[in-house]
Amino acid sequence: MTEAKGDERSTWSRALGVISAVGPPLTVATALLFYFGWARADAQAAYMGLNVSLFGYSVQDYLLISINALFVPLVSILVLAVVWLALDRWLRRCIAEDRGRSVIIRAAGIAALLSGLLVGISLLLAIVERARAALYTPYLMALGVLVATWCVHLRRLGRDGTRPALTTEQRAVETTLVLSIVTLLLFWGTADFAQALGRRLAVDYEQGVQFMPRAEVYSPTPLGIGSAAVTEVNVGTTDAALYRYDGLRLLVLSGGRFFFLHDGWTPQNGTVIVLPDDNSVRIEFRR
Repeated sequence: MTEAKGDERSTWSRALGVISAVGPPLTVATALLFYFGWARADAQAAYMGLNVSLFGYSVQDYLLISINALFVPLVSILVLAVVWLALDRWLRRCIAEDRGRSVIIRAAGIAALLSGLLVGISLLLAIVERARAALYTPYLMALGVLVATWCVHLRRLGRDGTRPALTTEQRAVETTLVLSIVTLLLFWGTADFAQALGRRLAVDYEQGVQFMPRAEVYSPTPLGIGSAAVTEVNVGTTDAALYRYDGLRLLVLSGGRFFFLHDGWTPQNGTVIVLPDDNSVRIEFRR
């Protein structure tokens, strides 16, 4: 009976260990996806002269926006993580079996120094030449912090017995600080990349408005659309008034509203037309 209880506790301990290991990274990844989606939509709306709140995007919308743009980078990061874990396991086994221990310690020290220099130089450039700093600079800094920390751990593992070991509290503080720095750098890089992508998409709208779905809006009352590119045609009768509006291009349907651009739309001189998604208007789409 005691053995069964011990096995049950062991199973729960392993399960809690997996949750504690996977939970924080998953939470950070979800937060990054949401923040990327919001930052991209905000930059895109701002370039068009709008506020992102007008679109009424939900949390799910922001996550879907992010996944569409970050699918390839996320897969690449996961592949690199698998390779990194395999390399770490192999190096730790070599250290435990005393195979090339001195070489690993020396190489880890050099790699830690170079990674620290990479972080310092990147941070200096980002502060002094912010306008010229590359979009991937924060990601390089995050990579440098991770590699430097990993190499320090390898050196510490290779020198076990020659120096006093860190306490559990010291290791927890070290891990918390490193993860906090990496998380902040990832949010920094995500903001820059998302804003650049959002502005580029807004420019793409300007250049490709003629390829958007064409919309014809019918309304029993005049809508008073203030754009010269949108024409109003009276197609009703004396008994039933009906107005048709041509020259509209569908941008998006979100938050219970249709957002339209018009032929020849530009961020500088264009108008974004917003209509409710209800029975007050009838909309027909065609290519």
